[in-house]
Amino acid sequence: SFAERIVAFACVEGILFSGSFCAIYWLKKRGLMPGLTFSNELISRDEGLHAEFACLVYSMLQNRLPDDVAHDIVRGAVEAERTFICDALPCDLIGMNSELMTRYIEFVADRLLSALGHPKLFGASNPFDWMEL
Repeated sequence: SFAERIVAFACVEGILFSGSFCAIYWLKKRGLMPGLTFSNELISRDEGLHAEFACLVYSMLQNRLPDDVAHDIVRGAVEAERTFICDALPCDLIGMNSELMTRYIEFVADRLLSALGHPKLFGASNPFDWMEL
């Protein structure tokens, strides 16, 4: 359905690559790679605007998804992002590891679900002080 596509689009824009953005912001916090971190800011902002747009379109739909369907879509996106980022960053960094990254991705997913008007799924908090949303 169109509603499923909008929620999936919101997930692509709001959840996928959130771990990568977070890892690059970790570099910024340490003053490393200023060109990359500046580009990351622009791309991250752009993806955020796309996610906000998807939430706005979704809010205007007459026939929104049941919570369980929205949760299934978001759960799939979280699993894909978690698998990707844990494979991409297999070693623990100072202040960042796969457990914290998983919690961050779940936090981002809960925030997106709330913006879509659905209940949170994970109840996760933001483990990274440098990632203010």
